[in-house]
Order: sequence, then structure tokens, then C-alpha cells
Amino acid sequence: MKITCPLCSSAADLFQEHRGTIFYRCNSCGSVFRDPENDLSPAEEKKRYDLHHNDPTDPDYREYVSPIITAITERFKPGDRGLDFGSGPGAIVSTLLREKGYDAASYDPFFDDNRELLSRSYDYIACSEVIEHFRSPAREFSLLRSRLNPGGALYCLTRLYDETINFSEWFYKNDPTHRFFYSREALEWIKDKFSFSKLEIDERLIILFA
Repeated sequence: MKITCPLCSSAADLFQEHRGTIFYRCNSCGSVFRDPENDLSPAEEKKRYDLHHNDPTDPDYREYVSPIITAITERFKPGDRGLDFGSGPGAIVSTLLREKGYDAASYDPFFDDNRELLSRSYDYIACSEVIEHFRSPAREFSLLRSRLNPGGALYCLTRLYDETINFSEWFYKNDPTHRFFYSREALEWIKDKFSFSKLEIDERLIILFA
């Protein structure tokens, strides 16, 4: 069966098999993704998230997401409208922003599924450890881009894949809810495909400007 990349729709080849899970690598954008046949059902995925201990009061967790908070507050004002997309049970990004007086709503398909929020427009959208979970990354990035106001920005925290990484030993792939591992080439493709004006990458922090 021909396998295509769920982001750019190019052909993909078998990359690795690890403990019964197959991973493919896109021949065009260089991203690596989990075989959909090995994917969790939505109910199984929800059970995995219920095991996470994402406590907004945990100092280590607050420090972990601090790059995205700092980047947003450096560019936007408290009166600008923001969305914490894929906020999870703790909604830490919107919680920390609201602590600073920011207008940040939270949306999560499992824990806060208020889809009316997805019909609004925003000055900034935050996806903290979210985009690697996308089942259909092209569709999700299209949605996120459509919700940004002119001059807005999309902030993502994730870990990128490149060839310096020993994938078989890479901890990030071991979470079964992590489906898609982006390369820098994939982010450039997203920038061009969805008409973002600029891309910035600073280790785990990715910023796409509308």
C-alpha cells in the first residue's frame, strides 16, 4: 500500500519499526510519522491524557512552557485576543497568560470542546506540546491559520526531528499519542502553503507569523 505524508501528501517510505510500531518518513518534507494502523482510538487517547499530571501550579511545568509565555507577552498586549489550542486538562498556557492579565481562551477537543471558540479570530494562538498529536496536520494548520488576524502569530512548542537524532533511542517518539515529528523543511512547507509571512525557530519554540 502506498503511504503518503499526512502533512504535504508526498510519498513516504518505511523509516523504522520500534516495538511493533511502524514509522514512515516523508520523501519531500522529511518529517517522520507513526503508521495510522498503529494509532490509538480517541477513547484510548483520552485515557492516556488522563494519566498526565499537568498541574499549572507545578513550578517545573510552568518553567517548561515559559518560552511560549515569554514570546507572546513580548509581542502582544493584555487586551489582544488569544487562544490556547489543545490546552489539555490543566490549560497551563491560558492560565499563565490570564495571571498576567491577558485575554486568553482555552480549547481542547477532549477537555474543553467549546467549538464556538473555533469560529472566532485571534491575535495569537498557542499550541504547547500539541502539534505532534495532530492526526491531520495539514487540516489543523489550515484551521489555525484561518483563525489568525492580520499581524497575528501562531506559537508552537514541540521537538523537531533531524538526522542528528538517533530515532530508535529518541524518547519523544515513545508516547503513543505523538503521531507526527516535524522537520525544519516541514515548517517551511507549512509557512509557504498556508501563507504565513515569516517563520522563526528557537529550539522547541516555533513561531509562524500571519
